Amino acid sequence: MKAKRILCWSSVLWLSAGLTHAQDTNDPARFEKLFKQMQEKQEMLERMVREQKQEIESLKRQIETSRTNALPALAPTPPTVETSTTPPATESTTVETGKPWTPTSPIGFGNARNYLNISFDALVAAGTSTANDIEQLQLGGHDPKQRGFTVQNLESVFEGKVDPYFRGQANVIMQIDPHGETTIEAEEAYLETLSLPLNLQVKAGQFFSEFGRLNSTHPHAWDFVDQPLVNGRFLGGDGLRNPGARLSWLAPTPFYSELFLGMANSQGETVFSFRNEHEGETFMGRPATEGNVNNLGDMLFVPRYAASFNLSDSQTIVAGTSAAFGPNSSGGGADTQIYGVDLFYKWKSPLQHGGFPYVSWQTEAMMRRFHAASFAGDSDIPPLPAETIVDFGVYSQVAWGFRKGWVAALRGDYVFPETRARYEELTETDPNRASRWRISPNVTFYPSEFSKIRLQYNYDNRHGIGEDHSVWVQFEILLGTHAAHKF
Repeated sequence: MKAKRILCWSSVLWLSAGLTHAQDTNDPARFEKLFKQMQEKQEMLERMVREQKQEIESLKRQIETSRTNALPALAPTPPTVETSTTPPATESTTVETGKPWTPTSPIGFGNARNYLNISFDALVAAGTSTANDIEQLQLGGHDPKQRGFTVQNLESVFEGKVDPYFRGQANVIMQIDPHGETTIEAEEAYLETLSLPLNLQVKAGQFFSEFGRLNSTHPHAWDFVDQPLVNGRFLGGDGLRNPGARLSWLAPTPFYSELFLGMANSQGETVFSFRNEHEGETFMGRPATEGNVNNLGDMLFVPRYAASFNLSDSQTIVAGTSAAFGPNSSGGGADTQIYGVDLFYKWKSPLQHGGFPYVSWQTEAMMRRFHAASFAGDSDIPPLPAETIVDFGVYSQVAWGFRKGWVAALRGDYVFPETRARYEELTETDPNRASRWRISPNVTFYPSEFSKIRLQYNYDNRHGIGEDHSVWVQFEILLGTHAAHKF
């Protein structure tokens, strides 16, 4: 721009000199020609000045607009423990950056610091089974429960940063049971701290306890249509979750190492092996009573330790151990202890594209010690002595992402009692403790990160009942931005 101005003023000076020379030489024709050239240069200079002014005014307007619309910088978010927003109009921009909207951009409201991610996930299954008691065959609360179609889970997630100190998340789910009744439930609703010192974090509200690998994940993140047998038998169909708080500490080690300690209420449907009424049915041969929280001894405690190591640039292993301690519903002073170990291994090719190919292996093993109180007996149940009832369970699964968007998987389940309980000798064998095992192969196709189609076959063998075969097809769609899940 400066060069243009210098050129113009040079031209004017040159023309002025030329005019002076023309006057000195008394050449009217040359004078007129030079005068006309000077007028043209002056007009060009004036036009350039007007254009410069217009550009300056335009830049000023853009600066004022940016100052009005821009948000203050958001505080950095630490690594998430837990991977969408409904799209606005195509020409809209994101609140955080002012860039064009994308399918994974958060929704912003006004000029506030906080933002909100909203997503909706629909999980539906269809299929059939040879079992006459499908609801007893499938132990998970989100498992297919009938021939034909099952609406497994309709989940709305609201997630975002409250301020530089907290983030919040709420998972509201809707289900339709085999009888056609619709239930709506606040599955999770909690806050997490973002800036505590010493690598500490506090989580409080209603949430899944960090027990093992699968319990704290939602059904759409599972590698199979249904949950493992041991999770359903020990932790319940809806998983181990209740109102409470959890403190975690990320240890300053050269590898990932984190210690968790959770504390929650011990009563309700979502603490299956603890103080649960079991819908008025007997549990471990005894009438179940829920009880209330009267002191610290009435709480449920859930400690966990997890560590992760990179075996190589393409291989990672995560190992953990968990426990859950709390009173149970068999009577005063009775308690339940559940112990678990878990292992996860993943190999991803150094030449991978979009995360494929890969191989993952996941295993969990659990033991439950149920200290049952004595029972005086009634018209339906004979007197029962106090006893300790021990059960075991394990599942192991492997998944092979053999090409982009395609995953083949195989899972084996086995649950069994240590010995026959005393109450079973006095009454009858409890089907909720009987040995059973299951083999489940499946194949999943992901057209995109927002949808999937899964085909799964189950072979079940239940002691005292026999063999059953089931085939399920599962469909999922995801709308919006969903927070990332644990690796």
